[in-house]
Amino acid sequence: MDLAHVLYDVAGPVAVVTLNRPEQRNALGPQMLRDLFTAFEAARDDPAVRTIVLTGAGDKAFCAGADLAGFAADATEVDRHRERGLFVDLFIAIERLGKPIIGCINGHALAGGFGLALSCDLLVAADTAMFGTPEIRVGVWPMMIMSIVVRNLGRKRALQLFLTGERVDARAAAEWGFVNRVVPAAEVRENAMRWAQEISRWSPLVMRLGRNAFYDIDGLDFEAALRHLQSELTVVSLSEDFREGVQAFLEKREPDFKGR
Repeated sequence: MDLAHVLYDVAGPVAVVTLNRPEQRNALGPQMLRDLFTAFEAARDDPAVRTIVLTGAGDKAFCAGADLAGFAADATEVDRHRERGLFVDLFIAIERLGKPIIGCINGHALAGGFGLALSCDLLVAADTAMFGTPEIRVGVWPMMIMSIVVRNLGRKRALQLFLTGERVDARAAAEWGFVNRVVPAAEVRENAMRWAQEISRWSPLVMRLGRNAFYDIDGLDFEAALRHLQSELTVVSLSEDFREGVQAFLEKREPDFKGR
């Protein structure tokens, strides 16, 4: 892959996607958004990859948000509107990836970077990390990430950040429930990789079906969600991996999942 602002590496069953503009605090410009889309497509289409770790280069920021200088100042508003669509395309691609993503939050995750972090399924954060939506302080509203923030934080917590622009440290983020683990900064990558390796042991088919179902029921009413999940469980129960998992349990051995 020819990626200008993103690094892509595969270590066993884990693909590591790294935002690679540390001198710009890994800000999200059009090229980086395109590179992220390409990297996630590669991880999605590689059957050897079962889990993805997303992180940022350097030790100061996971991602400081949109690179305002990267979105051409002389472009028309129509052109800028289309470029903002790159955020939409990326967030949709992440939700439909079919494989779990662990965010390795090595530093500040602000504005669009906060939305990108929350797009991950699980978050491991350095104890030095900060989270927030400071847009209101420069006369902007976090439109492109608002639905993601609300889904992860709830209405009152989300509005607290939107209306004040304040930042939340990693410990508070864990208390609020949108960070899963807080570890010393020097250990954040190792911890995320170890978790990814552990998750990679399980059936990739069941992981994809279950993750898809998790996102599919968002917004459905109670009965519709239950009916959908009933059907999805039937699909899971017809798989070879389901039968292998049950058999391995009965035989008291580790399952050998094939993704079928």
